[in-house]
Amino acid sequence: MTKFDITSLLYWITERESIRRLRAEGAPPPWSADHIFQKYSFTNVRREDDRVTRWIATNWREPHATDPDLWFAMAAARFTNWPDTMAELGFPVPCKREHFIATLQDRAARGEKVFNEAYNITNGGQSVPKAQHVANVLDKLWTARNTLRPRPDERLAEWHGRLVQRDGLGSFMAAQIVADMKYVEPLRRANDWMTFAASGPGSKRGLNRVLGRPLQTSWDEHGWRVKLRELHEDIKPKLEGVGLGDLHAQDLQNCLCEFDKYLRAKLGEGHPKTRFTPHASPSFPTV
Repeated sequence: MTKFDITSLLYWITERESIRRLRAEGAPPPWSADHIFQKYSFTNVRREDDRVTRWIATNWREPHATDPDLWFAMAAARFTNWPDTMAELGFPVPCKREHFIATLQDRAARGEKVFNEAYNITNGGQSVPKAQHVANVLDKLWTARNTLRPRPDERLAEWHGRLVQRDGLGSFMAAQIVADMKYVEPLRRANDWMTFAASGPGSKRGLNRVLGRPLQTSWDEHGWRVKLRELHEDIKPKLEGVGLGDLHAQDLQNCLCEFDKYLRAKLGEGHPKTRFTPHASPSFPTV
């Protein structure tokens, strides 16, 4: 098995989880002595602990877990990725294209935030407003819903492969939808629940870092997934040793991406785009 240098990665994981726990317990800031964690925002070790994911799970995913088109709602959720917008939209099944566009345009006209900048959603190179472009993508997904619903006994990798064939759904966004839907039937029983992940530029750099390779060393998807599985096996006992338990591959992939952002700031190679604003009990509206 490949030898990984996971000391810095393990530090990032344990420190980020410590911050989450201290905030949840109501401890006052700062929740870390690390000036990079004090200055910049990083997602949680487990995606399910992130504020936006918690909102989606509480307000849309859990109440509508048996809806066969919940997957479409998860797509709409991740294309906006902002709970205030989602609360105003309402649960988006069935698809209501004009309502979607009007709601997003009204929020923009009022000077209110529409999209979460954590995901880089563009207008697809088209000369149309972003809200209209996203509505067009979602409308096409809804039209194809009978062929896109997740199937019993389907692997996460297989469903991801079907999603990425649709216009406007790249590998990253398809993987976000998979990450939400894996917690409900039928995908919660997928035999690759723990091992599926799709790479991104940040996680490729992060994996290069723990391998001691040049940052821009290229990966093919199969090779990246093989090394991610090896890293998973290597780091699992160490995570269990510090009380963190196990991480599924999508969470580990995300940690590699955030770890890369952290090291870029630490090594003076760049800095994360989102500053950290300390508040102990962040909340969003419910529906």
